[in-house]
Amino acid sequence: MLKYIGKRLALGIVTLFALMTITFFLMHMIPGSPFAGELQGLSAAAKEQIIQAYQLDKPIIVQYGTYLKNFFSGQLGTSTARKGVPITMIIANGLPYTAKVGLSAFCTAMVIGIFLGAVSAFSKKKWIQGLAAFIATIGVSVPSFLFALFLMYSLGVNLKLLPIMGLKSWKHFIMPSLALALSPVAMISRLTRSSLSEELRQDYMILALSKGTSYRSAIWKHALKNAIIPVVTYAGPLLASLLTGSFVIESMFTIPGIGSEFVASVSGRDYPLIMALTVLYGSLVIIANILTDIVSAMIDPRIRLK
Repeated sequence: MLKYIGKRLALGIVTLFALMTITFFLMHMIPGSPFAGELQGLSAAAKEQIIQAYQLDKPIIVQYGTYLKNFFSGQLGTSTARKGVPITMIIANGLPYTAKVGLSAFCTAMVIGIFLGAVSAFSKKKWIQGLAAFIATIGVSVPSFLFALFLMYSLGVNLKLLPIMGLKSWKHFIMPSLALALSPVAMISRLTRSSLSEELRQDYMILALSKGTSYRSAIWKHALKNAIIPVVTYAGPLLASLLTGSFVIESMFTIPGIGSEFVASVSGRDYPLIMALTVLYGSLVIIANILTDIVSAMIDPRIRLK
């Protein structure tokens, strides 16, 4: 098991390094400058001073070496769009809000999705299977922002059951969490249903039942353990995605998270912030995938042998 974990960690480090390298060079290959608008009207000396302050006058390979040196020493630099504001401060201010909403959406999606999938797989009633399929279809076809508008109008404006803006209490988390969880619920329910339905037809289930094991016990001890692996595999990237936020949902519910920072950094050509957020997102995805692989290997030891 330790060897398996070591391989996954090594692969994750190589992947993160490749992501940093590709992002850095692609970012600098795009025509334009983060100070294109600000340099207009300035003297040549002032322009040169601003460019030198961010070392944009040096060769690209030198800039990359400087970035790696600063990164491994824990220095992410300052924002070019917000003069003098450290990147760490921007992330520290927005990440907690995004992470709280994302974690609540993740838990909501896992609970509802697994429940719907299990009910659809076990039930013999057509209307229950149809209802689960309908919810899954709605989750795939309806955009999250449209579902968020429906929740805001029905629960916030008409019924006045839930607050619409901010994150001041637990009630503020309900609507953004449901909006973010809609699509994952559909995916998780479909994975759970198809996986459980397949496992229930396997020979080991027939053998377990023939040996006198109760149907419920056979499901808990055998079928569910194997059926949950596709859900666990999907859950890793999903968690990383939700923890980094959604610009649209955060904007609609006035959540001061980092979802908006992703869009603002790209549109503003904020090089340090683009790199920091890309590395943050990549790190979360890699960590989530490593944890997913470890959990999957613990559930099914055969995975370690592949």
